[in-house]
Amino acid sequence: MIPIRCLRLLALLAATLAGIAATTATAAEPQPAHGIAMRGQPAMPPDFDHLPYADPNAPKGGELRRGAVGSFDSLNPFIVLGRPAAGLTEYVFPTLMARSWDEPFTLYGYVAETVRAPEDRSWIEFQIHPDARFDDGSPITVEDVIFSYETLKAHSNPQRRVVYGRVRSVEPVGERGVRFTFDEATDRETPIVLAMMPVLSKAYWTAHDITKTTLEPPLGGGPYRIRSVDPGRSIVYERVEDWWGSRLPFFRGQMNFDAIRYDYYRDEAVALEAFKAGEYNYRLEFNPERWLIAYDFPAARDGRVTMMAAPHGRANGMRGFAFNTRREIFADVRVREAIAHAFDFEAVNRTYLAGQYDRIDSYFDNSSLAATGVPEGAELALLEPFRDQLPPDLFTTPFRLPETDGSGNNRANLRRASQLLEEAGWIVRDGRRVHAETGRPLRFEILLNDAGDERVALAFAGALRRIGIEASIRTVDSAEYTGRVQAYDFDMIVHRWAVSLSPGVEQYGQYWGSAAAEAQGTRNYPGVRSPVVDALARAVADAPTQEALEAATRALDRVLLWGWYVVPLYFTAQDYIAYWGPFGRVDYQPLYGAIATVDAWWLAP
Repeated sequence: MIPIRCLRLLALLAATLAGIAATTATAAEPQPAHGIAMRGQPAMPPDFDHLPYADPNAPKGGELRRGAVGSFDSLNPFIVLGRPAAGLTEYVFPTLMARSWDEPFTLYGYVAETVRAPEDRSWIEFQIHPDARFDDGSPITVEDVIFSYETLKAHSNPQRRVVYGRVRSVEPVGERGVRFTFDEATDRETPIVLAMMPVLSKAYWTAHDITKTTLEPPLGGGPYRIRSVDPGRSIVYERVEDWWGSRLPFFRGQMNFDAIRYDYYRDEAVALEAFKAGEYNYRLEFNPERWLIAYDFPAARDGRVTMMAAPHGRANGMRGFAFNTRREIFADVRVREAIAHAFDFEAVNRTYLAGQYDRIDSYFDNSSLAATGVPEGAELALLEPFRDQLPPDLFTTPFRLPETDGSGNNRANLRRASQLLEEAGWIVRDGRRVHAETGRPLRFEILLNDAGDERVALAFAGALRRIGIEASIRTVDSAEYTGRVQAYDFDMIVHRWAVSLSPGVEQYGQYWGSAAAEAQGTRNYPGVRSPVVDALARAVADAPTQEALEAATRALDRVLLWGWYVVPLYFTAQDYIAYWGPFGRVDYQPLYGAIATVDAWWLAP
């Protein structure tokens, strides 16, 4: 028989060992990792050598010359004031982690050599790479990371301040570690967004005022430094020969150009003509109409300019005529739906686009995130609590945009538009659409920044005239356009909301949230203010699995479509790239397409 005292000692020993084991298990979970994914695990193994769309043996040299539209007056990209030069955030300032363009949303080590976070993402911890350096040779430290967080939280753009504001505490961990702990209201994406934080030199920015615009080249730690600046006209970056990050697996075979230059032009039309004249050597074309009709020039015909239409696997996003519902005339959804009925996509596609394009019919087009059919399963469960706030047809009828036969005969849709307008109180009097009570005419301005959109806008305006609506077209320069759009001083614009295959906090923080509708500088241009949209956009950011993400995006997509906030335009699941000279690239198509991976291209000798 074992004495009671021995039993107590054994029990105490067992409890102690259990406590040690529990502490050890807790300390061992989670383990430091080479990367972190929004959902699931990184595709690349811990011992990967380079990304699949990069060639580690790519030659270095040459100059990548790109065109930009508008102007710039600052080399400080972190504040709302000023117009920062293109390329600053990509090339000058290092980030904690770097994003792969071959996965929906995965980051790999950069300034942070390793990362660890629990499954609930309540905190995230980074270990700073021992070789990380700023351009002046000073090491990147935990102090720099904490300073960057505090400074950007206080002075950066509204979206970044919102994300960083979800951090409850930040503290150093050992000599090279830093941990960010989040408040209870955070989501799965916030830690990933934080991991893309630019790292600033505390010593440099303590001596310089980050709240002001500047044309003094700032200290960075990225692959390029600023070589020359012609304010408002051009900026040139030169590759840092001894850049510490070139030895990281993520960057092997990337950042191959000795110099990267951006030249600025007044508008897209001028920029295209400059490209045709060989003033810059790499151009992305985002206007499918212009790609079809404006690139027939001698250098393209004889092969000196390569025209590349490359497929991609990205979600397309939404591009269309966006209503500003802050304007009283667009507050009624019936008016917006009526105006959408006037746009004859099939005729535009046949007349201007050689029938080559598809109609955008989702805010997440070209992906599994788009709503189809009627809501069911997990999507229906998300929508059900809001049934009394949504149109009944949303639950019983698949959303479909108005269609025609492409002949230009849009009479059936125009009749439906007139019916909707009359229901909303707008009647035809003396050939003009006016409000039945006030006599106010239904007229508005379509504000453009791209002359390439004018023909489609004029066709749209012509159709609207047939139902008594007067839509004028005004194309302005980049500076005026940016100022008016940021202040929501417009009736209707053409805009494209880009989305990734892993949408998140931008859906409520920038695109569709009610708070974003009230704050200047967001991309909630339609002024969407809906508690239903707010809840669904949050559900997108909070989705823990791919299945939950698809249910949330489909529900959000469906509600936005039935809200008629945008008259969708057209798309093709291809990127359009034109370039002069012997560029080289890996014969591998990454998920996000060739336009995302120009940093892995090179100029052949």
